[in-house]
Amino acid sequence: MEFTDHLTDDHFAMIGRQAVFFVATAAAEGRINLSPKGLADTFRVLGPNRVAYLDLGGSGNETHAHLAADGRITVMMCNFEQPALILRIYGTGFAVLPKDDEWAELAAHFDLLPGTRQIFDIAVNSVQTSCGWGVPLMHVDKERETLVKYHPQSDREKWVEKLAGRTRSIDGLPTRPTDRFIAGNA
Repeated sequence: MEFTDHLTDDHFAMIGRQAVFFVATAAAEGRINLSPKGLADTFRVLGPNRVAYLDLGGSGNETHAHLAADGRITVMMCNFEQPALILRIYGTGFAVLPKDDEWAELAAHFDLLPGTRQIFDIAVNSVQTSCGWGVPLMHVDKERETLVKYHPQSDREKWVEKLAGRTRSIDGLPTRPTDRFIAGNA
């Protein structure tokens, strides 16, 4: 096991090969949230002490609520192919919504996808790597296209209304609804 206070070139290379990552957050009270994330090209290394990921509207918004309440976040990536390796990024983060001043600068790093809800901006405090010898070898066949296909078919008014009503996490913590509807290239 190795710790650093920043991401290295070897970390950048490992991150660039991953098709899935996991995000864990928690507030002082309530559930611990652990979410799998995928979709090609939604995670960015913005520097040795900064990463971000593009978030699409889905079933909940726990990460947003937890970061607003506490700020702590862990991102984990497992190299399911060779060589065996697990990388954890420990940091603090916050949600950036299209109405926020930081949106234009941060969004410029991504190809916005249909259903883009927010971007999570994460300050890296420390990075841990470990062997990953207990993680199975697996190969990605292909990405699921369901989420990016769903959003362009959505009715704009219903989508905005649905997300506007989602202002609480499952534990009752507040979230800020997005004001963005991205369908196709809009």
